[in-house]
Amino acid sequence: MIGGLRDPRGGAQGSTETGEEMANTVRTGYWLGAAAVVLGLSACGGDDEPRYRTLDGRAPIVIGHRGASGELPEHTLESYSRAIEQGAQCIEPDLVMTKDGHLIARHEPMLDDTTDVAQKFPASRQRTMNVDGVPVTAYFAGDFTLAEIKTLRTRQPRAARPQQYNGLYTIPTIEEIVALAKQESARRGRTICIYPELKHSTFHAREAGFGPNVFEEKLLAVLHAAYGNSPSAPVFIQSFEVGNLQYLRSQTRMKLVQLIDADDVNDDGTLKLAAPYQKPYDFVVRGDPRTFADLLKPEGLAFVKTYADGVGPWKPYLVRTVADGVDRNRDGKITINDRRVDGSTGVIEAAHAKGLFVHTWTFRNDASGYGFSDPKAEMQYYMRLGVDGVFTDFPATGVEAVNGL
Repeated sequence: MIGGLRDPRGGAQGSTETGEEMANTVRTGYWLGAAAVVLGLSACGGDDEPRYRTLDGRAPIVIGHRGASGELPEHTLESYSRAIEQGAQCIEPDLVMTKDGHLIARHEPMLDDTTDVAQKFPASRQRTMNVDGVPVTAYFAGDFTLAEIKTLRTRQPRAARPQQYNGLYTIPTIEEIVALAKQESARRGRTICIYPELKHSTFHAREAGFGPNVFEEKLLAVLHAAYGNSPSAPVFIQSFEVGNLQYLRSQTRMKLVQLIDADDVNDDGTLKLAAPYQKPYDFVVRGDPRTFADLLKPEGLAFVKTYADGVGPWKPYLVRTVADGVDRNRDGKITINDRRVDGSTGVIEAAHAKGLFVHTWTFRNDASGYGFSDPKAEMQYYMRLGVDGVFTDFPATGVEAVNGL
C-alpha cells in the first residue's frame, strides 16, 4: 500500500492457534462472508465472551505489506515469498501500469526510489506529471514497456533497512504474483490470498492517458481468469479512491476494500487532513466535499457499504493516542512511541455494525508505533479491539502477535 505519494506512517485470552491453523481459518471460513459470521458466533460458546472480536469471530489475518518489506526490497517475488514463509495469509501487491498495458508491482507509478532506473536510462526519460494534484518529476512506469521494466533491479528505499539485496531482484507482474500465490498454496497446503491495490486510478486514466477503467478491467481479467468471479475467491481489491471501487462492484463479486488516509496525527490524537491526503483524489476532481474522515462516520460507512466489503483505515483512526510529553518508555527522549493510549475511537465497532470488516495499516518493527515501543504488543492491542486484519512489513511479528492472543 499505502498512503498516496509517500508513506510516513509508517480480545479474548488463552488462544493457542498456530499460524497454520490461522491459515486454515482463512481457507475454510474467512472467505465465506456471512456464513462465516454464523460459524464464528456459534464457536463462541453460548453467552461467553467471544474468542476474537473480529466481524466473523475468527482470528485476524496477517497481510504481508509489500511482502516482507522490512527485510527484502518491496514488491518482489522474493519479498512475497518471505512473507508467505513467515506465515502471512495474504500478500499485498501495489499495482501500476506499463506503457504497453501490463500491471506491475510498484508502490507508486514513479520508479526512482525503488529501482536502479536512473543507472539504466538517461534523464531524458523523466518527465513531470500531476500525481493526485502534485507535480512530480520522475521516471514513470507508464513511459516504459514491460521489456524495459524487466531490465531494472529493485532496491530497498529505507536506508535503515538491509541494503545487501539491492540490485538482485526484478519487478513482477500481477500474473507472476498470482502464480506464486497459487504455487505456494499448493505446496504448503494452505490458501495464500492476494491483496492488490489499484494505485492512482485517476492518474492512470487521465494524466497517463490510458482511459477510464482500463486499469480496473485489466486487473479483473487476470483475477477472474485465475480465481473466477466469486466472493469466496482468495482476493481483496483495495483503493484510496472511490469511483474505481464503485465501477469494480458493477463488474465483480470479489471483495473490495475502501482505504482511508490522512496526513498526520495531531497532539490531541485527532487526524490532520491536508492535501493530497485529505480525501480520495477522485473526490477532489469531481468536487465532492467529503473527506476520508467523513467516510468513517455512520453515514459514510453506510455509503461505503453500498460498494465495498471492508474498510482499510490508517491505524490512528482506530485508536486515539495523545502526545502529552511523558517519557513512558523511559529512554530519555519523547517520540511517538511515548504517546498516551486512550483506547478505541469507536470506528471498529461502527464498521462491524455495518457489516464491514476492518484491515488496518501499517505495523512496523522499526517505525510508526503510536503509543507503543513493542510492535508485537501494538498489534495485539488493535487485535483485541477487534480488527479483522493487519498490514505489516514484518509478517513474522504479526503471526507471533496472533498466536500470543
